Amino acid sequence: MISVPFMKFAFEFEQFFPQGDEDLEFFQEFTKDFESDDNFMIIAVENHPTVFDTAFVQKIQEITKEARRLPHVTSVQSLASIKFPVKTPFGINNIPALHANDQEALQRDKEKILNDERFVYNLIDEKGKAMAVFMKTTDQLSIEHSYELIDALKALLTKYDVQDAHVLGRAYFQAELAGMQKREVVVSTVFGALLVGFILILLFRRPIPVMIAFGSIGLGLVLFFGLLVLLGRELNAIAAFYPVLMLIVGTSDVVHIMTKYLDELKKGKTNEDAISITIKQIGLATLLTSVTTAVGFLSLLTSRLIPIQDFGINSAMGVVLAFVCVILFTCSLLSLIPKEKLLKENSKGHIWDKYLLRINNFTITGRKKIIWSTFIFLILSAIGISRISTNYTVESNLPKNSKITNDFKYFERDFAGFRPLEFAVTLNNGHKVDEYEVVKSVSLIEQEIRKYPQIKAVTSLTDIYKSINQMFNRNDPKAYTFPKDEKTYNQYQKFVDKIPNQMTASLISKGGDKTRISTRIKDLGADEVKSIGLKIDSYVKENFDPDLISVRRTGTGLIFDKNAVYIRENLMHGLGLGLLIISIFMGLLFRNFRMLFISLVPNILPLIFAAALIGFVGIKLEAVISIVFALIFGIAVDDSIHFLSKYKQAFNEHQDKDKALEITFKETGKAICFTTIILFFGFLIMLFSIHPPSVTIGTLIAVTLISALVADLYILPVLIRKFL
Repeated sequence: MISVPFMKFAFEFEQFFPQGDEDLEFFQEFTKDFESDDNFMIIAVENHPTVFDTAFVQKIQEITKEARRLPHVTSVQSLASIKFPVKTPFGINNIPALHANDQEALQRDKEKILNDERFVYNLIDEKGKAMAVFMKTTDQLSIEHSYELIDALKALLTKYDVQDAHVLGRAYFQAELAGMQKREVVVSTVFGALLVGFILILLFRRPIPVMIAFGSIGLGLVLFFGLLVLLGRELNAIAAFYPVLMLIVGTSDVVHIMTKYLDELKKGKTNEDAISITIKQIGLATLLTSVTTAVGFLSLLTSRLIPIQDFGINSAMGVVLAFVCVILFTCSLLSLIPKEKLLKENSKGHIWDKYLLRINNFTITGRKKIIWSTFIFLILSAIGISRISTNYTVESNLPKNSKITNDFKYFERDFAGFRPLEFAVTLNNGHKVDEYEVVKSVSLIEQEIRKYPQIKAVTSLTDIYKSINQMFNRNDPKAYTFPKDEKTYNQYQKFVDKIPNQMTASLISKGGDKTRISTRIKDLGADEVKSIGLKIDSYVKENFDPDLISVRRTGTGLIFDKNAVYIRENLMHGLGLGLLIISIFMGLLFRNFRMLFISLVPNILPLIFAAALIGFVGIKLEAVISIVFALIFGIAVDDSIHFLSKYKQAFNEHQDKDKALEITFKETGKAICFTTIILFFGFLIMLFSIHPPSVTIGTLIAVTLISALVADLYILPVLIRKFL
């Protein structure tokens, strides 16, 4: 389809906000009163042995001036542009923080700057080897605007021959991660196609069936991406799974159809009879598996995250589309090709039959071993599940061995980091932000916050009063403190009133009844950040009169972390709904409650196994990882349906349970082994990903689907013999 090259990639932070959350609603109101807390971009430039060099300071000075003209930048600040107000007998004068033209004076500036809490970790590192240019941007930059800003910034840095700049900020994240998505989709498509082609050659050994299968799968993939474009659906952070999913689901359908068709040809059936039997026996089961897989994906609609919901919808459409392509394209072509061009000479499949019948015999002779093994497995799984943690970090979601990740680590180590943590201060009972008791309370809260070394870049209304106090004390760095009493505070108030409105707008609401304390906290992990936040909440509750102020944590960091609260809830709701719907389908197909129970048990066990692996391996459970369970359930249930469908057909024909199971193992057993091998290596393609969650998800699913095959081949026959 012509529309395929026009796929759109989207990566905006707001996509990952949990919709319908009360903290999100509060934060959205907070940004109306102030501004977003992620509307910044920082460029850190190193200079060895020190940044206190006139030539270097002059360069930063020029970069700061020109950065103000960059697209979507509202203000720029650096040490090279900052001036201190100093009160003199002749009035208030401004002196530069750094004397860019005087090396001797610059050395005197060094001690003051490196001992000033306003600047260290914000505009300079503690060793004085890197200086930062801090830019504020317009709120909620779109991906297009992010590209524009990053391109202009690169041109500016090139102009001043800055080779090793470190960059941090929303625009940089969005531009780089959107580029990563494109790379991931291309890589997964190429490697997926190569893998599928290789497996098809191994399975069918003849060029014609390989070409038919590959053509059907490729057509499904192209139609899928074309459909996404025509519907205007954008590809998000987990789009790399679409090519893998379409390729392996399409391959699974093709393998089931073609394996049955070729088996019928081996029995001497004509093309017409073979395709008729295949569609009747396997087509219906494949339709049901496609529907159940789609339902598994649609269970992701219970998530509060739009990217997860979109992934569920898109994947469900893709699964159905893959089935349609196989039935209409593959079956049509197979019926037209002479059987001698499809079958290998002397192809009887004895090797597979021998191993599968051994497994069937073991389910009779080793029934107790299987039951006890399952019981031990459940105990071990319970231990693993109890170890699951939601203490995920931002870094764990960044691409491996990339500049953006190295830059992120750099700012975490030498500056204040990226993760915002806001404290919204609301004044009660008519109090205003210019009252002494109010600002003093903010100062005390700020002091408590600064006790946590993980929190840096603390900014609040008190900075204004501290600066004025320093001004009245000959710019002594030690005087950068809050006024000692109310009388002094009132004396400074007239100077606050003269400060330009744009400087206070980000700290004081228009109504004067709200203010904020802005900080950035190290990337400790969601649980540890929450723990620190709760301690600060407790301090505020115990020490401040609620009739005066109310303090509430907010910010993009907190909103992201709220996803951890909903992960387990969404998993239970989504999978519960999926189980219910699939149970209805099973009931309609088998019309037997016992069969319904038997079909669900071996498909719940892989989910338990996946959860246990997450706990034992130490994988942090986060929003994106949660799709693992929907993927496993949606795909794993396919093999159970094929197995039970064949068993039902064989039992109806022979009225003998053991005979029916033997036939099922020989025919369907081979197909589900093939498809599991395909699925296993298909998801392992994600090992080539540079996106850590994609690697984790792909590996988890690959390993867990092996457990699903074991459950189908060993536990399912035991259940059938016991309960049917």
